[in-house]
Amino acid sequence: MPRAGDDVITSLLSGPPSVTFASVDLHVMEGPDRGLYRRLDPGVVRVGTAAASEVQLSDPTVSRLHCEIHVHRHGFRVVDLGSTNGTTIHGVRIHDAEVGAGSTLALGASVLRLELGHEPVVVALSRADRFGDVLGASLEMRRIYAMLERVAPTDATVLVHGETGTGKEALAHAIHDASGRAHGPFVAVDCGAITESLIESELFGHVRGAFSGAVNDRPGLFEQANGGTLFLDEVGELPLSLQPKLLRALETREVRRVGANTPKRIDVRVLAATNRLLARGVNEGTFREDLYYRLAVVEILLPPLRTRREDIPMLADFFYKSFSGRDDALPQEVVATLLGRAWPGNVRELRNFIERSTALGWSTRSANAPGQRIDVPPGLEVLVPAELPLKEARELWTRQFERMYASAVLRKTGGNVTRAAELAGVTRRSLQRLMAEHGIRSGDPSDLPDDGPEE
Repeated sequence: MPRAGDDVITSLLSGPPSVTFASVDLHVMEGPDRGLYRRLDPGVVRVGTAAASEVQLSDPTVSRLHCEIHVHRHGFRVVDLGSTNGTTIHGVRIHDAEVGAGSTLALGASVLRLELGHEPVVVALSRADRFGDVLGASLEMRRIYAMLERVAPTDATVLVHGETGTGKEALAHAIHDASGRAHGPFVAVDCGAITESLIESELFGHVRGAFSGAVNDRPGLFEQANGGTLFLDEVGELPLSLQPKLLRALETREVRRVGANTPKRIDVRVLAATNRLLARGVNEGTFREDLYYRLAVVEILLPPLRTRREDIPMLADFFYKSFSGRDDALPQEVVATLLGRAWPGNVRELRNFIERSTALGWSTRSANAPGQRIDVPPGLEVLVPAELPLKEARELWTRQFERMYASAVLRKTGGNVTRAAELAGVTRRSLQRLMAEHGIRSGDPSDLPDDGPEE
């Protein structure tokens, strides 16, 4: 019998490559639905009393959307969705936990058992190592690409889940570019960045006199995206009062401007993204269940960078070449250092790290590559702010180094920013940005700060 994690890449005679791993069986051992059996497919499976749940229970002590079971090639992950009575594993209440085969889950008065099945599951993979500007050759990313290659050309609404920095907006752009609407507008809106009093007008527009300050008719973002794609970023931040109007717009393909009497027809594909568990918002009463399912026609879960570490060298090399304008590869010492970091900020953090390192010259000189030993002159340890925690001390040192380095190259060139940028191996814009961050002015070199530690 195959075990979780025993995946084998196979090539189909008339199709794309695939991955094969063990299936997962769910058995209800106790409760009103005792004897219920479900074969769980790879991906996210919701358990609850809601009719739209993949595993629907009749137990009144189970919430409508009680928990999620993430079936992946390494095993199972169980996420409680803010249920009323909680989810426990072997008597321990959990919020988010990796579990193994044979685990029992208690949901209210029901007990479920997860077992490895006898039938292997074959999941199609894309042959590509990127989808638009989203990069990665890991199995999970290629599984997502295979799904998107089928979904992108349609008008299906897509909901993208993922932690901050995983590339949700880049994926939305890629879906738009791969669709029949690629020549139409792509309009993005951050639902969490607009005040509740203005977001209805932003989305649907308004007519003159609709409210104080509405001096002219103004189309909303739905109308601006007509013929193209509207991307609702952080859709979980939408105020509850606006959600029925968004649901109606999605259902009828019509919008009504604030203060207008008649609706307008729209031809818009909607993509949405969130770093929150919308199902948890449904249980908490902060997000409408019907809107959730209307947005989640197709759901994509972008994995965090820590679970696809094999993609780090490819991503780092791409960012390095983009920022440096060079064709040479990153030194192996740098790659080894990057693989050893946690990257809680995901792809965005990696991108910013490479940009900063390239701007400061760290990545272009293998002798100064991160992770390589540098002999510290005797006595320099007195400058180490040992009274601070490691994280704060590192941040302080980084800022001091940036300030000292920029000041030093500007002094060397007599305050000439262009020559200083050439000397530093960065663009003029990168050096100007660094100067602005630290309050450094060009001009008379006597006006530049000295290269001593920042007070």
